[in-house]
Amino acid sequence: MPQEAGSKAGIRPGMRERMKEMRATREEHVIQLTYLPVLFPVNCYLVEEEDGLTLVDAALPVNAEAIMQAAVRIGKPITRIALTHAHSDHIGALDRLKHALPDARVYISERDARLLAGDVSLDDDEPATPIRGGVPKPGKIATTPDELLQGGERIGSLLAISVPGHTPGSMAFMDTRSRILLAGDAFQTRSRTAVSGHLQPLFPFPALATWDKNASLRSAKALLKLEPALLAAGHGNMLRQPAAAMERAIAAAELAFAGQTSKGGGS
Repeated sequence: MPQEAGSKAGIRPGMRERMKEMRATREEHVIQLTYLPVLFPVNCYLVEEEDGLTLVDAALPVNAEAIMQAAVRIGKPITRIALTHAHSDHIGALDRLKHALPDARVYISERDARLLAGDVSLDDDEPATPIRGGVPKPGKIATTPDELLQGGERIGSLLAISVPGHTPGSMAFMDTRSRILLAGDAFQTRSRTAVSGHLQPLFPFPALATWDKNASLRSAKALLKLEPALLAAGHGNMLRQPAAAMERAIAAAELAFAGQTSKGGGS
């Protein structure tokens, strides 16, 4: 039977555009945008400020238009782009967004700025574990960050927090108005709440892309001490009152990582 006019590879007219859509979920000043929420949830976040919006992470290249449309619906411009780390599912739409929004300032940790540029070399004082995950090739990303973070900086209402582990320079951001924690991949909530590096069979991808699971565990403990009111991760739904789930995830990761170490597993 011939395919319908305008279809390609069995994709019906209009389906291709629907596949680019992102689900929007709001909590306080934070709007979670989720691509493929059922199959492979990839999150980015719009944080509303008086003067505009801060975009936390840039999802995939296909998501640029949906992100900008979400900002239009809110009625404010994206003035800042803060990146938790430089993996491809968190920076994918960066160049397209920066091209469309040239005045938006881009923030990333100083350490992961090297990954953004395609430099996967390690420092002398870092564990000799290869950096994993979708790091761009040298020259692939045209955007140059405007601000390099160490941790402790303020980006609008967001406090930047250094959380190495998933990548050497991973960052999280806490909305100081509501204590909503934008954790990047330091935690996942897809399948179940888990520390980065602790493999979850139903959604193993954050663990498989983690550089140093022991550093991830230390960062997870530091985030728990901040007493977030809501956990907003890179993959999975937002979780209110997350302390108990974070504690369970940390305990499970401690047990799993200790067992791997006793069997001779590295970081």
